[in-house]
Amino acid sequence: MTDRYDDLGLVAGLEIHQQLDTATKLFCESPTELRDPEEADRRFTRYLHPTRSELGEIDEAALEESRVDREFEYLAYDTTCLVEEDDEPPSRVDEEALDVAVQIAALLDAAVVDEIQVMRKIVIDGSNTSGFQRSMLVARGGEIETSEGPVSIEDLMLEEESAKKVEETEDGVVYSLDRLGIPLVEIGTGPDIRSPAQAREAAERIGTLLRSTGSVRRGLGTIRQDVNVSIEEGARVEIKGVQALDQIDEIVAGEVDRQEALVEIAAELAERDASVGEPVEVSDVFADTDSGVIGGALADDGEVRAVRLAGFDGLVGRELQPDRRLGTELSDHAKRNGAGGVFHTDELPAYGVTESEVAALREAVDADADDAVVLVADEPSVARNAIEAVSERAEAAIEGVPEETRGANDDGTTQYLRPLPGAARLYPETDVPPVEPDTEDVSVPELLDEKAARYADEYGLDEGLAEQVAFGRRWPLFESVVADGVDPTLAATTLESTLTELRRDDVPVADLSDEALRGTLELVAADDLASEGVEQVLTVLAEQPSLSPEEAVEEAGLSGVGEAEVREAVVEVVERNEAQVAEEGMGAFSGLMGEAMGALRGKADGDLVSDVLREEIQKRA
Repeated sequence: MTDRYDDLGLVAGLEIHQQLDTATKLFCESPTELRDPEEADRRFTRYLHPTRSELGEIDEAALEESRVDREFEYLAYDTTCLVEEDDEPPSRVDEEALDVAVQIAALLDAAVVDEIQVMRKIVIDGSNTSGFQRSMLVARGGEIETSEGPVSIEDLMLEEESAKKVEETEDGVVYSLDRLGIPLVEIGTGPDIRSPAQAREAAERIGTLLRSTGSVRRGLGTIRQDVNVSIEEGARVEIKGVQALDQIDEIVAGEVDRQEALVEIAAELAERDASVGEPVEVSDVFADTDSGVIGGALADDGEVRAVRLAGFDGLVGRELQPDRRLGTELSDHAKRNGAGGVFHTDELPAYGVTESEVAALREAVDADADDAVVLVADEPSVARNAIEAVSERAEAAIEGVPEETRGANDDGTTQYLRPLPGAARLYPETDVPPVEPDTEDVSVPELLDEKAARYADEYGLDEGLAEQVAFGRRWPLFESVVADGVDPTLAATTLESTLTELRRDDVPVADLSDEALRGTLELVAADDLASEGVEQVLTVLAEQPSLSPEEAVEEAGLSGVGEAEVREAVVEVVERNEAQVAEEGMGAFSGLMGEAMGALRGKADGDLVSDVLREEIQKRA
C-alpha cells in the first residue's frame, strides 16, 4: 500500500493542538475550569468583520467568512474575565503556560527563540470575541522518530484556545466563554509524512511526549489534530478537527482518494472541453412543481437559480469518498453561503422534480445532453450567492484539486470549510510586551515509556499494569501516594482497574477528586480500611462527593473490625460447611475464603481472614 502512496506522491504534515493543564488562562486570572452552559449568568452578542493587515491586505478565508452575515452570542459566567469579553487589554503571558511550552520544546529537541512576540491571528468565525486569536512562536526545529523515518518539527506555538460552540441558530452561533483563553500549544511538523500509517504514528509519538509533561489536559476535545495532505497532481488541503488518533490514517487515506478522484475528473473534463456558464434565474420552470423544497422556497418569495456545467454530465454524481460526490462538494459551497443545498441533473428527476421539469430546466440554460445543471432554491440573495459559489467550485473542478481548508467528519470523510488562510491574517499584538523565555533551568520530563519501565522495576508492578499507570492521567497521584507509604500495587490497581470497573458499572467516577482517592488509599495504608473495601468506599464518594473518605467508610458500613469479630464470622462459615471441611480439609479453603470475605463485606483485611480461616479448618480437619 505504501508503494501506491509513493506513486501518487503523497506528502502530509500535522498540526497538533493540545490544551495545557494550568491554573489560569493565558492572558488573565480566570480559572481554566469548564462550565455547564446552564450556569451562564449573562449573555451578549457581537458581529465580526475582517480587518486589513499592516500591508493593507485582507485574508481570503476571513473575507469569505464575512460574506455570511451572522450574529454571535456568548455565554459568560462568574469566572469570565473582561479580557475574554474583549472589554480590557490582555495581561502578561501566563508564566506557568510558558514554562510548560519551553519544557515541550526540550522534549521535541526544538530550539527556543530568544524573544517571544505575541501576534494576532484574524479569526472571524465567532470563536473569539475579539475577532482574532493571540498566538506566539516559542520554538523552531526539532524532530521525532517514526518507523518510516524521522519527521521534522517546524514550529511550536503557544496560543489561546477558542470559545466552545454550544449551538447554531437561525441567526448565527452560540459560544461558551469557559474554554476561551485556556493555554494551548500548537506543534507543526514538516511535510515529511509519506503514508497514512506514518501520520498516525507521528501523532501518537507527539501525544506521548505531551503527556510526559504531566501538564496537559486529558479527555475528549483537549487535543485536536489538523492534517495537511497533498498528492503530486493535487494540491495542499488542510483538514481541521481530527479528534481521535485512530482516525488520522483513515482521514489521510480518504483525502488521497478524494484528490485522486478529482484529478481523474479534471482529466475527463479536459477531454470534454468543459466550461461553466453564467447563472440564470429559472423560477418559471418550477411554477407548478411538486418539489417540497423548491415549492417552499418560491412560496416564501424566493427564487430558483441554475447554472449550466458544460461537459459535466455524469461527473457531478461521481463518488469522491463514501457517500460524498462532486455534487456534495458543490453543495458544501452553497451551504457555506446560507443555502440548504443543491439539486443537480445527475440525480434528477427525483425529490418531487419531474422529468418534464428537468427537460424544461435544460432548455432554460441551453444545456445539451453532455451537460449537467445545478440549481439552488432559496431567498433571492442567498440563491444568488450560493449559485455563484457553486459556479466557482465547478470552475475549480476543471483545474483539478483546489487548495482549501476542510473539516473532518465522524465517518472519516471531510467537507469544505473555507479557503486556505494566508499570511495576511497575522499581525503584532501591541497590548502585550515581548517575552524573553527562561531556558536555563528547564527540566526534561521522563518519557512515559521510560516511566512504565521504572514502575515495573522499582515497584514490582507487572508490565501491563505499569504501562496503564504511566500512560494514564493519574500517574502524578500514583507517585505521590506511593511516596507517602501506600502499597504500589494497591495504588496502581485502584487507579486503573478499580476505577475502570466502577465506570463500567455506571458509577460516576469522573466526580472523584484526587483528594478523595488519596484519602481512601491512605486509610488502607493506616489499617483503617481493608483493601477489599476500597471499591465500596469509592462508590459512596463518587455518588456523594461532599463526604470525606472517613465518612464514606461509615456510610458504607465498613468501619474496621477486630480479630474477635473476624473469628466469629469465620467460625460461622466453617460450621455451616462442616461436612465439606471434614471431607476436603484444606481443600475447602478457597471456597470458604470467598464466603467469609462476603460475610464480612470488606470490613476486614484479607490476610487476617485468611490466617483465621486456616486455623479453624485445621482444628476440624
